Amino acid sequence: MDPTTNDQSGAAGRTAELTARMRDLMPGVRSDLEALTRIPSVSLDSFDQRHVDDSAAATADLLRAEGLEVVVVREGGRPAVIGRLPAPPGAPTVLLYAHHDVQPPGDDADWDTPVFEPTQVGERLYARGVADDKAGVLAHVAALRAHGGRPPVGVTVFVEGEEEVGSDSLPTILDRHGDLLACDAIVLADSHNWKVGVPALTTTLRGMVRVVVEVRALEHGLHSGLYGGAVPDGLTALCRLLATLHDEVGDVAVPNLMRSEAAELDFTEEDLRADAGLPPGVRPIGTGSLLSRMWTQPSVTVIGIDAPAVDVAANLLTPVGRAKVSMRIHPAEDPRTAYQELRAHLQRHAPWGCGVEVTLVDDGAGFAADAQGPVYDAARQAFTDAWDGVAPVDIGVGGSIPFVAAFAQRFPEAAILVTGVEDPDTRAHAANESLHLGEFERVCLAEALLLERLGTMGEDGEHG
Repeated sequence: MDPTTNDQSGAAGRTAELTARMRDLMPGVRSDLEALTRIPSVSLDSFDQRHVDDSAAATADLLRAEGLEVVVVREGGRPAVIGRLPAPPGAPTVLLYAHHDVQPPGDDADWDTPVFEPTQVGERLYARGVADDKAGVLAHVAALRAHGGRPPVGVTVFVEGEEEVGSDSLPTILDRHGDLLACDAIVLADSHNWKVGVPALTTTLRGMVRVVVEVRALEHGLHSGLYGGAVPDGLTALCRLLATLHDEVGDVAVPNLMRSEAAELDFTEEDLRADAGLPPGVRPIGTGSLLSRMWTQPSVTVIGIDAPAVDVAANLLTPVGRAKVSMRIHPAEDPRTAYQELRAHLQRHAPWGCGVEVTLVDDGAGFAADAQGPVYDAARQAFTDAWDGVAPVDIGVGGSIPFVAAFAQRFPEAAILVTGVEDPDTRAHAANESLHLGEFERVCLAEALLLERLGTMGEDGEHG
């Protein structure tokens, strides 16, 4: 008999075995996900950080229950959890990343279900953090359970506790604990799939620059009736300055920023309107393909403004206007160079001679993967099997995950797979965040199959 036939038959049998095993495990996985989600682990300083400690402890317990040797580390920031299973002789080690901190919930009135009580509606489970990224944590746990706690590869699980506030202590963790995190491949479960029913591998991420811009027109407030018309005010000057960041069609007007075309996938304006909930009559902005506008071109968004509230505003020329501006940049753009271009643009366009001060809040590099080689081949086959023959597509993501670049720098020889549990209707960071339960099971199965396939790779990197 052809040995290739035996290999294929064996792989098919193991796939069927893991599929059945995962189906049996999912009720328990879901229960553990719901328990972890009930912990309101918002990592923003203004929230009770004891909940983040509780979330780290619960994550550590989940990993210990699967036989991992676990430590909780804190390097000046929120607690991160590291769990390890040694590799069998000759097998590679895979690092599985997720984060247990979550975004602030926002206004409870904007939610249709209780914010931190997971609630199923149809095929989706709703709660803050249920998808971003506590489902990523449980996907790793589920993959280990599918292998009975004995995967055919070494596994290190790294669950960060401050991704939602910038991962400030991550470089120190990588520096001081890098020996615990050394690996041959990395699976970062913090992205999304193309759509429900179509998996994806994220191969590019935009970088980011966030600044606070302050425009000062006056030393103190003035009566708007007495001086209005001759004297500028800080808020109007700020509005005029922010308006210079885009041209008339909505392209970013900051010069010298990198741009390129994105991968050609079928994505129409109708898809954009459906995914984003764009109201009728509101037009998309910018030029070029829609995917390049979101993945490989720069974008600028005003994400906050300090101003008197409307219902308490005095009839006054406001002396100072302040805004926080988020700029996303091409995956290959140097964020410090982009910051200098943004700062120069804002200062060059200071309205009416007003003072303009630009302060860098944070930045992060983008990421572009080669997306070739045996690890990517194994991942694509695992995803195809988990989605019943639907092959994954390579996508970009317009958001920024700076820690991916940090991992790439720390472990340059490791293949990096950016995966995730989200889909276009997840609404991560917004009210009514949700997880599609059917897709979640497929994500868990795909990771279990990936570990299985990586375990069959010999030292030469080929499948055995």
